[in-house]
Amino acid sequence: MIATLLYKLSDHWGAFNVFKYISFRVALAVITSLLICLILGPRIIKMLKNFQIGQNIRKEGPESHQKKAGTPTMGGLLIIVSVLISVLFWGDWSNKLLWVVTFSMIGYALIGGADDYIKIIKKRSKGLSPLAKFLSQMLIALAIGIFLVIISASGEFDTKLHFPFFKNLVLELGWFFLVFVLVVIAGSSNAVNLTDGLDGLAVGSVMIAASAYTVFAYIAGHKIVSEYLNIAYVRGAGELAICVGAVLGACIGFLWFNCHPAQVFMGDIGSLALGGTIGTVAVLCKQELLLVIVGGLFVVEALSVIIQVFSFKLTGKRVFKMAPLHHHFELLGWSESKIVVRFWIIAILFALLSLATLKLR
Repeated sequence: MIATLLYKLSDHWGAFNVFKYISFRVALAVITSLLICLILGPRIIKMLKNFQIGQNIRKEGPESHQKKAGTPTMGGLLIIVSVLISVLFWGDWSNKLLWVVTFSMIGYALIGGADDYIKIIKKRSKGLSPLAKFLSQMLIALAIGIFLVIISASGEFDTKLHFPFFKNLVLELGWFFLVFVLVVIAGSSNAVNLTDGLDGLAVGSVMIAASAYTVFAYIAGHKIVSEYLNIAYVRGAGELAICVGAVLGACIGFLWFNCHPAQVFMGDIGSLALGGTIGTVAVLCKQELLLVIVGGLFVVEALSVIIQVFSFKLTGKRVFKMAPLHHHFELLGWSESKIVVRFWIIAILFALLSLATLKLR
């Protein structure tokens, strides 16, 4: 919004012409959300303490976590506010795709916020019922899918699935695209939620995934570069880089307070919103399948839970000492900081591998 106003001043002073460049606005979005997060962080943490919004710790988890009881949670609100303000400043709000990803972030934040509120304020340890949570997530993803199918009729979007590593392998999904969107967005949201169990683990991993999708979104929205790299061109997708860049900056800022020992936890309001946002951007810039690589760490964490549940139900035995996977390593005796840093390294490797696919076509 502000970027649009400043660009109009380029008629009077050529220096303002720089605001038409997405790359410049991405940099501003990163810096803005980072600074907002750092400035508002102490105030929001104090507010959460005053309202006694503290984390409840499961007794069946690692004993080392019991000392974290009472640490302010729902800090994801800080990330959401920082991202939205930054995008409000530097995004082009005539872009429909930017509205879609904003809707996704706010929608999943509301679900996570409701879950946190019920668990912490209402003292109901399980929060939203699994059914209510699942249906809410599906509803938001379905709304996004229906909107994209509608605008595809006018040529503003397409419902094709583009396969990485192959130049010409494209599959028209039609109305099945709705099911695909449900799986990608809701799956991404839940996978990030499962990863949020150690200080800095989820936010650092999202920061890495956001960096990769900032690149993908920028390329998808640049007709010349996308054609050169044989990447699906999506008109207007470049503006998504503003949003993901803002997520990157906000995550860096939040990590300042969330690193071990954490002063604040993001809660479901943050993890569900960030996962939903990454999943939505993946759909909008036509790099949905690459999400399995970009978010490889989230996939591994989610699979560890699925394997644990199925193994216990079928055989009565557990594959891991505890799921998600990061808790397994805790119970093996690894320190929290060692697990987080090593998982970050794995996340970086996955992100670099995904970026390498740009030339593997």
